Amino acid sequence: MRVLLVGSGGRESALAWALSRSQRKPALACAPGNAGVERHARRVPIAAEDVEALVAHARQERYDLVVVGPEVPLTRGLADRLRAEGIPVFGPEARAAEVEGSKAFSKAFMERHRIPTARSRTFDDLSDALRFLDGSDAAYPLVVKADGLAAGKGVVMADDASTARAAATSMLSGAAFGDAGRRIVVEEMLRGREVSYFALSDGARFVELAPCQDYKRVGDGDRGPNTGGMGTYSPSAWLDDAMRDTLARSIVAPTIEGLASEGRPFRGVLFVGLMLTAAGPKVLEYNARFGDPETQVLLPRLDGDWLDLLEATARGDLSGATPRWKSDAAVCVVMASRGYPESSSKGDPIDGLDAAEALPGVVVFHAGTARDASGRVVTAGGRVLGVTATGPGLATARSRAYEAVARIRWDGEHHRSDIAADAVSATRGA
Repeated sequence: MRVLLVGSGGRESALAWALSRSQRKPALACAPGNAGVERHARRVPIAAEDVEALVAHARQERYDLVVVGPEVPLTRGLADRLRAEGIPVFGPEARAAEVEGSKAFSKAFMERHRIPTARSRTFDDLSDALRFLDGSDAAYPLVVKADGLAAGKGVVMADDASTARAAATSMLSGAAFGDAGRRIVVEEMLRGREVSYFALSDGARFVELAPCQDYKRVGDGDRGPNTGGMGTYSPSAWLDDAMRDTLARSIVAPTIEGLASEGRPFRGVLFVGLMLTAAGPKVLEYNARFGDPETQVLLPRLDGDWLDLLEATARGDLSGATPRWKSDAAVCVVMASRGYPESSSKGDPIDGLDAAEALPGVVVFHAGTARDASGRVVTAGGRVLGVTATGPGLATARSRAYEAVARIRWDGEHHRSDIAADAVSATRGA
């Protein structure tokens, strides 16, 4: 079986690792991949955003399956184009991917289908936005979000009008995120526990995947600016069977059914970012693809073959799918380059990768990496590595992950030291 994986980050490194372990032994290619992906797949020098080149390549190679990792090619219609060529593709078509591509659309969609979420207002005019932010209807703290795709960075938590005004001005002017910020969503700040829910959908049915917990802020104790994610663990310590059943019935099922009813059948993996509030669970955001770094802890926990699940989803038939999960827990710690998330340092040599992966249960997934002229693995982005470990319980998995992190070094590296610490404390006290 010939499989093309699209993307170059930590998510794709984990997907390449998982697909390469399939009993079906697929011939795996990745466009464009990174220094970690190349251990499992042949790299194809086509950018993930280059839809035309990807379609031409897939047509020429006649892949049996294309797995699309990142959101940008999905919102640009890559899945639509591939399906028109008769090539099975894991990932939703552009109309369904709009649940991630436009926060304004997703908020209006949730309102139409009575899916619980934060109260919000949408603006594309700066004067209107500033008038609202200065008025009595704006209850602080609140959240200002860029409408379009901003690589996980288009969210500003505003404690006061001054912060909110600055965020709205930089976004709506195009200075912060270009066209992605020329429309904004201003919403109430929800309080509670944030959790991540994933489900595979074939357009009509869905199957739940293992729950994960993500850490968005750059610093320990959830301090500092939002990032694309600084670490994660699975299973979540905060989602019991009753809550997962509630989420499936009140949020996931109405989402899948609502998209189908609007002529936007969702075929791929739906991520729902949720806040467990005192008033019940509410949706923070949708993603139309696997999360990063949630994928790095989700994939190692499947007791089965990911290729079978992704292919069944792509072909539109999950009727026989019953994912089973290993009892082991998984923890991923993101190691970032100097300056992240505001900037990143590139070309710094990375030491200790082999020593880290020599530890039991440890896999180092590559995100922002490349090879220099002498073949050394170097930094090539903000989030550089996702150091992942599994073990019999969160405490063991966490200990192994941080032992591996301690063996890896480069100039300017930084990471959080508290990933999964709250969950370990909670489970010990249970």
